[in-house]
Amino acid sequence: MRRKRSLVLAATATVAALTTAWIALPASAAAPTATLRTVSDWGSGWQDEVTIANTGASAMTSWKVEFDLPAGSSVGSFWETDMTASGTHRTFTSRSWNGSVPVGASVTFGFVGTGPQPVNCKLNGVPCNGVATTPTTIVPTATVPTTTPTTAPTTVVPSTTTVPPASDLLPLTVTNRTGRDQDVYLYVLGVNLNTGKLGYVDASGAFTPWTGGGTVPVPAPDVAIAGPANGAATTVRVPKNISGRIYFSLGRKLDFRITADGLVQPAPWAGGDPNRDTLFDWSEFTLDGSGLFLNSSQVDMFAIPHIVTVTGGGGGVTSRTGELAGGGRQKVIDAVRANPDFAKSVVTAADGTVLRVLAPGKAADAGLMSASYLDSYIAGAWNAYTSKTLTVVPFTDRPDVTYSGRTSGNVMNFTDASGRTVASFTKPSTANVWGCDGALAAPNDQVVGPIARTLCAALWRTTLGRIDTQPGGSATDFYTGGPANPYAKSIHANMVDGKAYAFAFDDVLNQESLVHDGDPRAAGITLTPF
Repeated sequence: MRRKRSLVLAATATVAALTTAWIALPASAAAPTATLRTVSDWGSGWQDEVTIANTGASAMTSWKVEFDLPAGSSVGSFWETDMTASGTHRTFTSRSWNGSVPVGASVTFGFVGTGPQPVNCKLNGVPCNGVATTPTTIVPTATVPTTTPTTAPTTVVPSTTTVPPASDLLPLTVTNRTGRDQDVYLYVLGVNLNTGKLGYVDASGAFTPWTGGGTVPVPAPDVAIAGPANGAATTVRVPKNISGRIYFSLGRKLDFRITADGLVQPAPWAGGDPNRDTLFDWSEFTLDGSGLFLNSSQVDMFAIPHIVTVTGGGGGVTSRTGELAGGGRQKVIDAVRANPDFAKSVVTAADGTVLRVLAPGKAADAGLMSASYLDSYIAGAWNAYTSKTLTVVPFTDRPDVTYSGRTSGNVMNFTDASGRTVASFTKPSTANVWGCDGALAAPNDQVVGPIARTLCAALWRTTLGRIDTQPGGSATDFYTGGPANPYAKSIHANMVDGKAYAFAFDDVLNQESLVHDGDPRAAGITLTPF
C-alpha cells in the first residue's frame, strides 16, 4: 500500500506470499550456477532470492555473487549474506555458516530493493547462467496484517439486529450520516483469490474480471453502485475469496482506467490524475477462509471519516472502529495546517471544501513538503545503535523470539540468540520511512519482514533511538521524540478508540483501525458527519 506511482493492480496479484519462478538457462555441468527469482513485487519495491546450486565437480568453500544496479535501483535489507557496495555494483558474499556447499547441494540468500532489477550476475567471477530480468508486477490491494492481531478491536457490542445466516455472499451495508446533500457512489473492486483475476463486484455480489485494457490506459466501464442519500443506507453483497477496496465518492463518480496489466486506481496526489477534484475515500478488506478483515485506511490520505463494523455469528457480537470524535475531521485539518512543513498537504476544492489531507509520503511525492524531512532524525536514531544494542521482539505472543541490532557504517545488522546475523538493513531515506518500503521493505517471512515492520513503526513514531526494545512504548510515547508528525499524531488523537491506519504498519502494537471476525455474517461502513 505504499507506492510512489499511480497504483496499478496487476492481473496476477494475490494477498498471500507471492512467487514468480524464473527458469535457469542451460549451464555447464562443470560449474556452479546462481539463479535469481523475484519472490514478490508490490510496485514500489520487490523481494528477490538467489539460489546457488553446486552443479560443479568439487565442493565449494565460499561463494561471491555480484550484480550491477541500473539507474534508479537500490538495495535495502538483505539476509543470509554480507553485502558491499561500490558505486552501482553490489557484491554478496557467504557468511561463516553457509559458504561450504557440497556437490549437488544449494544455499539461498535474499534481499529487498526498489527500481529496475539487478543485471550482469556473476558467481565467483563467472556468469551466473540462471538470472532473469523481467518479473511479473504484483501489487497488493488491501492492508492485511502479516500476523494475527492479538487484541480485539476497542469497541465490541452486542448486535441489536437479527444475525444473518452464514453465506458465501456477505451483506455489507453503507450508511450515510454525513449530513451532506450529495450523491454517493460505491465501488467494490479487488482480486479474486481463487483465480488471481482482477475485477469488480456488483450490488448482488457477482464478480466480473476486467477486460479490454491496452498499453495506454483507457476508461474503465462504469461500475458504480448507487449509494445512499443522507440518512439512508445501501446494502451490497461481497463474495467470499475477494480482497480489495470499497470506494465511496461524494458528488461525482470516480474515473478508473484499465490497462493490459490491470486497473489504474485513483491517485489524487499525482499530477494529472482525473480524480484530484473529487471527494472520495475507501476501506480495504479481505474476505476468505479466515473470515473478514476490514479496515479504514489513512495510509495514503485522510478524507471522509467513516466507521467500519463486522457482526459475527458467535452470539451476534458487532466490532467497530475508525470512529472520529465530534469535530475530529476539522481538528486534524487544523493540526496539519498549523505546521508549516505540512500545511500544503491539505488539499481543497475551488469552493474551499477540504477534499483530503495527504499522508506525508504522498505530499512529498507531490512536492508539497520536504522530501528529506526525516533525514536528520533517521541519521541520529540509526547511529544511536553504534554504541548500544537495539532489541527487537517482533511477536507479542512469542516473547522468547528476540533479535539484537547494532549499526556499522550505514548498515544495521541483526543477530539471533545464537549470534548469527539474520537480517541487515541499510540506513533508510525519508521516503523509505514514509512508505515503509525500499530499505525497510518487509518480505513475507518470519524474520526479516517482522524486523522491518518494527523498524518502520519505530521511525514513524519517533521512538527509535529513545526506546531500545522495540516494539516499545505506548501512545503517549509516540510522535514526541523527533520532528513533528501532526498527520499521524492528530488522526490517532481524534479517534474515539485511538486506532487508525496512519501508515502501513500501524498494526504494530495493535494501533490499527481493523475489525476481524472468523465467522462474519454482516459488515458495515458508516460515513459520519463532517
